[in-house]
Amino acid sequence: MSFVECCEKPLSRRGLLGAAALTGLAGAGLSTQMAFAAPGYTGDTLVVLSLRGGFDGLSAIVPIGDAGYYRARPGIAVPKSQVIAGDGTFGLHPAMAPLLPLWQGGKLAAVHAVGQPDPTRSHFAAMEAMENAAPGTSIRSGWLDRMLGVSGASGPLAGVSVGSARPARLLTGPAADLSMASVNALTLAGDSAKRPIAAALRSMYADAPAAQAGPALAADQALAATAGLRGTAYAPANGAAYPDTELGAALRDVARLIKAGIGLATAAVDCGDWDMHDGLGTPVKGQRMYDNLTDLSLALAAFAADLGPDGLASVTVLTISEFGRRVAENGSRGTDHGHGNAMLLLGGGVRGGRTYAKWPGLAPGALIAGDLAATTDYRSVIGEVLQKRCGLGSLSEVFPGVAPSSFGLAAART
Repeated sequence: MSFVECCEKPLSRRGLLGAAALTGLAGAGLSTQMAFAAPGYTGDTLVVLSLRGGFDGLSAIVPIGDAGYYRARPGIAVPKSQVIAGDGTFGLHPAMAPLLPLWQGGKLAAVHAVGQPDPTRSHFAAMEAMENAAPGTSIRSGWLDRMLGVSGASGPLAGVSVGSARPARLLTGPAADLSMASVNALTLAGDSAKRPIAAALRSMYADAPAAQAGPALAADQALAATAGLRGTAYAPANGAAYPDTELGAALRDVARLIKAGIGLATAAVDCGDWDMHDGLGTPVKGQRMYDNLTDLSLALAAFAADLGPDGLASVTVLTISEFGRRVAENGSRGTDHGHGNAMLLLGGGVRGGRTYAKWPGLAPGALIAGDLAATTDYRSVIGEVLQKRCGLGSLSEVFPGVAPSSFGLAAART
């Protein structure tokens, strides 16, 4: 159920429930969702970072060993001499330097040539398909909502949206959800000493059937669960310095909730501005791709530092994007909508320090309508994480008809 701002008039029980709001200020280009697990959930906290707009995996995880890459991008390719952590086949964009210690420490990995089974170059259609992740079926829920249901991580605090009043499709489904701009901004809209909406909710729904009382009481319980956090200042640990960006603020709040021990099972963070039809640029500061990758890398590095090795041991972060970019650069020093892409994985259970791929190559004959071929279903990568790190058995209810990848990119949780 969605919650909207309360209006200035007397409200009935139905009206109060329909109008109650957990609100904050949504940041442009950024939306975060968090789901709090049932007490019995013992898997990793899964952080899903959606890079909206079509992330250029060929710029981030550079195929330095493929001559086709340099032929197709004479003006914007990352020179072999500038990549970091190069292995002769792939290398990281130099703007990802803040993540180099995690890569070298085996906590950060990449998977290349991933994509959706039914590619489209429409942002809307591709994002919808990516978050539903059940093409060819009648399933309409989001895959993260289904993951929560299978794992048992459900209940009144199962889903929380931060930064947007409308939950992303990832958590669409039977799990309850509520919205916040940030931990500190989590409030019941209109609630005050003169207008005690929270108290009214508790009183009005105390004896109501669970189906009716659920959303209102879940909101009240979420406020109670985070009251101690909202009332205290937060100082990141281990010298972690989050960038002053929407993404930095979101990951800081995710770390804060994880460390509070309130049972966070999954967080979904949306980060936009990856649709670079023009001005993607060369790998130097001040160019769009360089600056965006810098911000992404600084935020992820701060998140890992804040959690520390012990905290990161029970957390897995993975990135997804609706599609990749075309192999060839366009006339505006950018790239247009494509297909095959790269994913990043960060966590204590990740077998990092390498790029996993069934690499199809970038020769003209290997491309699909000018795009990098997707040889690995993104769902299979997530499936391996769900089984090894989140305690799921069969994937049939989360990703129908999909088998987990066999890369060995994650260690089984013990």
